[in-house]
Parts: sequence; C-alpha cells; structure tokens
Amino acid sequence: MKVRLLTIFSLLLAGALIIAACGGGGPAATPTPEGPAGDAVAGKAKFETTCTTCHGPDAKGLPGLGKDLTASEFAKGLSNQELVDFLLVGRPASDPLNTTGVDMPPRGGNPAFTDQDLVDIMTYIRTLQQ
Repeated sequence: MKVRLLTIFSLLLAGALIIAACGGGGPAATPTPEGPAGDAVAGKAKFETTCTTCHGPDAKGLPGLGKDLTASEFAKGLSNQELVDFLLVGRPASDPLNTTGVDMPPRGGNPAFTDQDLVDIMTYIRTLQQ
C-alpha cells in the first residue's frame, strides 16, 4: 500500500512540475536584460487607440507626422527602459534631434496611459522590429 501511495504521489508531483514549467498559457512577455517587458497584446490594443494617429496602423509612420517604428534606428538603439522613458516624456518639435518637426507628446499624447501601458506599448513595438 505504501509503494502504491508513493507511486501516486510521485506521478502527481511530476505532473505538477510539468504544468508549472509550461507556464500559464497567457500572452507571452518578452523579457530582456535590457529592461522591462510587458504584454504585447495589450500594447497593440493601446497603440491602436492613440499611436496610430501619427505612426499609422502598421507602425510604419505617416508622412509629416510620426516615424516608422519598425525600422527606426533610434528606437532600435534604445534599451527597453530607455524606450519607455522616451515615451514617458516625448520630444518637442523644437528639440534639435526631432527630425519630423512635429511634437512627440509625452505619453504619446494620451495622459491616461499608465506607466504599465507604456511598457506594454514598448513591448508591442519590439515585436514589430524583429
């Protein structure tokens, strides 16, 4: 009887370990040593509500407005944390590094975006750059 209980216990333990190793099955984050990672699916939804106004629905930019985020060497050259920090403060048109002549407003022009929203948006942008 003890051997049978030990066998059942071992099988249950092995099953629990396998399930734990597989994860929760939700949207995968993209952790990097470069900084935070968020939820790309949530980031896409947030991007579509605000960022598409200047960067377009495919994030390839709109003439005279926003840059192509899929090919931007500036965005690619930033760590995840640096990109989130950039989204937080934006870049005024008067900044000499602004090549569009159009303001990149803080929080993408949506003051309701939380810090986590910006992390999610950054994570979505990273999926477009791969």
